Amino acid sequence: MTDAPELLLAHHLKTLRLPTFLREHDKQARICAVEGVDHVRYLARLTELELIDRERRMVERRIKSAKFPAVKSLDSFDFKAIPALNKMMVLELARCEWIERQENVIALGPSGTGKTHVALGLGLAACQKGLPVAFVTAAALVNELMEARDEKRLLRLQRQLAKVKLLIIDELGFVPLSKTGAELLFELISQRYERGSTLITSNLPFEEWTETFGTERLTGALLDRLTHHVNILEMNGESYRLNQSRSRTKSCKQ
Repeated sequence: MTDAPELLLAHHLKTLRLPTFLREHDKQARICAVEGVDHVRYLARLTELELIDRERRMVERRIKSAKFPAVKSLDSFDFKAIPALNKMMVLELARCEWIERQENVIALGPSGTGKTHVALGLGLAACQKGLPVAFVTAAALVNELMEARDEKRLLRLQRQLAKVKLLIIDELGFVPLSKTGAELLFELISQRYERGSTLITSNLPFEEWTETFGTERLTGALLDRLTHHVNILEMNGESYRLNQSRSRTKSCKQ
């Protein structure tokens, strides 16, 4: 019978979905007894621990839902390696106010200059701010849109993507798009215009985007929507990855 109150409390806390409260209440009770803390501050400690842990779990769920190929923060990005990149602008973007304003970001530069790393860092910052994020390469996104159209679930997919506060489209320009693929991508970006933020990385300058989308008319209409409210990150320079490889090789030889 002496275990009944403890079992009942555990049952109630599980029902209320308070796992941290359940895990910590006995430990915190002993600590508070030693410190002479009253019941109000005891409960305040428990609720604070529950809120902190709940936020951590929510961030983890958002990161998992975003489908990042890797979790990278801006703290690990070597800004000195890409002097053309405006560091202060990137750090300002990490505050995520541009997402609340439904603005876009386009990162331009040759392969290996860290565009994906910066995109992942900004995506992680958005997850930490409580914003829904989705990450996908341009080729994979177009394939997904075309499959959805063929299977008559395009509208459902478009609605799902419309709910995402930040859509990150990586590697635009690496592969030319078919006429249908280009039109579907244009339609998606048009639907998100002034409704959600889109971050695009591309190895091509704007004047060469026609090579990807096929026609000047479609490219012009797409750029008109993307660049109306845009933050452009110029990331020209030597390959970030190549320089790292050279540094490792040099270190091994010494």
